[in-house]
Amino acid sequence: MVGCFNPWSIKRTLDVSLPNNRATFNRQVFCKVNGVVKRLRLVKSGDMSKLLPSRPDKISSPMRLCLMVAQTGPAGLWSPSAVAAAELAVDEVNQQGGILGREIEIFVRDCGPDATTAAQNSLALGAEALIGMFPSYARADVAETLGGRIPFLYTPQFEGNERSADIITTGETTEDLLRTALNVLGEKRSVRKVFLCGSRYRWPQESFAIARRLIAEAGGEVVGEHFNNLEDEDYELLIEKIRESRADTVVPMFLGLDSVAFNRAFAAEGLSGRVARCIPGFDETMLYSLSPDETENLFTVSSYFAGHRSANNGAFLERYYTRFGATPPPINAYGQSVYEGIYTLAALMENSQSSSLCLLRQGLGQVLPRRSARNGRGMRPVGTRASVLVAEAQGYDLNIIASGDLR
Repeated sequence: MVGCFNPWSIKRTLDVSLPNNRATFNRQVFCKVNGVVKRLRLVKSGDMSKLLPSRPDKISSPMRLCLMVAQTGPAGLWSPSAVAAAELAVDEVNQQGGILGREIEIFVRDCGPDATTAAQNSLALGAEALIGMFPSYARADVAETLGGRIPFLYTPQFEGNERSADIITTGETTEDLLRTALNVLGEKRSVRKVFLCGSRYRWPQESFAIARRLIAEAGGEVVGEHFNNLEDEDYELLIEKIRESRADTVVPMFLGLDSVAFNRAFAAEGLSGRVARCIPGFDETMLYSLSPDETENLFTVSSYFAGHRSANNGAFLERYYTRFGATPPPINAYGQSVYEGIYTLAALMENSQSSSLCLLRQGLGQVLPRRSARNGRGMRPVGTRASVLVAEAQGYDLNIIASGDLR
């Protein structure tokens, strides 16, 4: 470590450009991902006939960990940061002695464009655990395919209400995020007429049932709802519905690049000056692909922002930039979730001295991870709620305007 390192002084420059052309963007992400994966001791997949490895003959044999992310499509913009954060976590855990005395050997799989492809790709040869950072539409199918035979940790924010015993979730839920965001936003401006819109899949659809209840509890009303199919960037009808509804607030829950396209269209129609946007899931990577005049009155909520000034995040950013240099993939909540997911897996396995999902679950809420970038200072038990942060877009920064239960 460099003693005088100041993580807050780093100039935010993009290592991956975000052009309007989706196909071009996906090619750039894919190349960037490969560049990072090569440093992850990637082992190419071979015969897919076996899901689980045989028990290693030597305790020193590497533990094969599969990281599943979306490398293309709307969620592909988060892949570079997810892979880089995974590399950092694996390097650190291996330097600390690995998991149960075994070094981690990580490899990356693409979840593909749909649940069926994700389930097929989760059958990674020799994987002893899987870290999943991909859209909710694939989570249940991957869990069903794995069948609890190896640990499956799902790390991004999600809609909540996950009841499968075959999944350990580490991300924050819509209930936690939206309740806090609506309360904070309601103190700053009128949140009486709310329009809900998003991509047509599990995360927005289930989240809107929660949003309707929270908005009613806050004294507001939902004045309209609309869904677009994934990768459908025609927002003309939606914009007209928002304008006719006379909403004072919009809650858009579009996935990744679809969210970027929506926010561009929203601003182009002149709505950003008078209608607030409250966007769970909006992060720095999406912000950097918009111009400052496209982010007026844009608010977001998460348990992690790169600009959060805290002891935990400062130490994390120092390690991240020391490892990857001044222009790594922009770190964000999605990449950070992978970092924390690997440390969660390590803590649970060390506590139980096992990879059994049943035994791992017994440590939730009790054991501490070795490291975390979230919260203020110190570690919180794995599986417990993190602090929630509300931020407002100002230029190319997400400035935190409210936080809860920070240490």
